[in-house]
Amino acid sequence: MTDPRFQPVSGFDLPRFAGVPTFMRLPALAPGDEAYDAVEIGLVGVPWDGGTTNRPGARHGPRQLRDLSTMIRAVHPTSRIKPYELCNCADLGDVSPNPADLDDTLKRIETFYAGLRETGITPLTAGGDHLTSLPVLRGINRGEPLAMIHFDAHTDLFEGYFGGYKYTHGTPFRRAIEEGLLDPKRIIQIGIRGTMYDGEDIAWGRDNGVTIIEIDELMRRGHADVMAQAVELVGSSSTYVSFDIDFLDPAFAPGTGTPEIGGPDTWTAQQMVRALDGVDMVGVDLVEVSPPFDPSGNTAWVGVSMMFELLCVLARAVAARRA
Repeated sequence: MTDPRFQPVSGFDLPRFAGVPTFMRLPALAPGDEAYDAVEIGLVGVPWDGGTTNRPGARHGPRQLRDLSTMIRAVHPTSRIKPYELCNCADLGDVSPNPADLDDTLKRIETFYAGLRETGITPLTAGGDHLTSLPVLRGINRGEPLAMIHFDAHTDLFEGYFGGYKYTHGTPFRRAIEEGLLDPKRIIQIGIRGTMYDGEDIAWGRDNGVTIIEIDELMRRGHADVMAQAVELVGSSSTYVSFDIDFLDPAFAPGTGTPEIGGPDTWTAQQMVRALDGVDMVGVDLVEVSPPFDPSGNTAWVGVSMMFELLCVLARAVAARRA
């Protein structure tokens, strides 16, 4: 049984529209707080979209995700996983970005996550645009490249933008491979689709050993078969999981900067995340929720629902490592 200080506030005790919103209504902690060192899974916001190349707004994602997360309860409806009984979970607040300086923000994020690594906290991150993943990977790095399961409409393996500039939300995983943070032969990217600039990103990824499952292959083979391949590919490796909300069809999640039609529905995405149970996850992110493009808040609700799905399988992984 986990420490009772880490239980979320129940809707039976405080109405969901009342109180200060935190991720999943968990306690909010910061370094120096008495309970901070006992945290096993830290939910962290990175309100930043300095890597966005077209439609901004993901900087507002963590705040709306927190607000909508007050609707999340304590038990998974299918697996019956109770993540808060498996691990001590807490909202560790936001990494404060520098909206005027991309390089400084990258360093701030890396430093924050290095602190989590040193404390032994496994992060579940809410972005923010997808460049966020790069400094997170830098911060949690323990000297060996990680495997990765990546749900997205885009590879984010581009060489550069606007004359070769190397740090945008379209480049994080190329940089991560070049820096030795990820092992390309243990990366699988699922759901890739949409019109292309030239296809160089896909060609580069495959040439370097990345397994890329484009949307037509996913739909033809079915999600269960593809996820069996993903789980087999990463095996017992320490694995990072990255979920871009534009993996989903924009009919279900329109509030994102680069939507692509023809994607999976929410039920399919839930099944795919549930298939991660047993993977040794050492970090997870959900990125690219952009509230300005969905005034209804439904995209954030979908996003935080997927965060709970990810939290459940992550909690199993963290508990297994502890055992």
